[in-house]
Amino acid sequence: MKFPDLIRGKLIKRYKRFLADIILENGEEITAHVPNSGAMTSCIEENCPVWVSFHDNPKRKLKYTLELTQMADILICTNTGVANKIAIEAIENATIKELQGYTSLKPEQKYGVNSRIDILLENENEKCYVEVKSVSLKIDDTLAFPDAVTTRGKKHLDELVSMVEEGHRAVMLYVIQRSDNLPFRIAKEIDKMYDETLKESMKKGVEVIVYQSDISHEEISIKNKVEF
Repeated sequence: MKFPDLIRGKLIKRYKRFLADIILENGEEITAHVPNSGAMTSCIEENCPVWVSFHDNPKRKLKYTLELTQMADILICTNTGVANKIAIEAIENATIKELQGYTSLKPEQKYGVNSRIDILLENENEKCYVEVKSVSLKIDDTLAFPDAVTTRGKKHLDELVSMVEEGHRAVMLYVIQRSDNLPFRIAKEIDKMYDETLKESMKKGVEVIVYQSDISHEEISIKNKVEF
């Protein structure tokens, strides 16, 4: 996925989860939308370099969106919505080998109890439900998920289990949106219940796949599998 032309700046502060004040390189101070509901621990700090996209849409209250941050020499895509887009690209271009052999790909399909699955894959014999999660948390020498307690994430796992029980395939896909190449794990010290639910889900047939992204200031794409 190619980014629109990104504009470099420096973070002043992030607040109310979805807002960030930023000084652009030309000295202009702007407020950007932050498309990330998580804690963003290890992803953002005062004065860190950031990159924003500009959207000249009269319907938008905020013209800028935070896309990338940099911590030390590590680029991080903090826009969690990107994970679904690059996952779809990676399925369509056969980068994710485990999700090939389907003739139909539909995003955001209703299923379960008042839920939407990120990606529904189908062929004449099978349905495959794929839930996508963006990974941006670094803890010591590992990358981890989640970065905050996630009751929504637990619900998604329960819904995937219900799809397996109905005879379908169900996959939990973690997409790492950082440029460090580190092992991945579940952050049980942050959300013990999520960790336990994932383990039970796997015992019941939910598959877990983890992939690393390749990130630059111009584009982001899924590149290789990470063992879990």
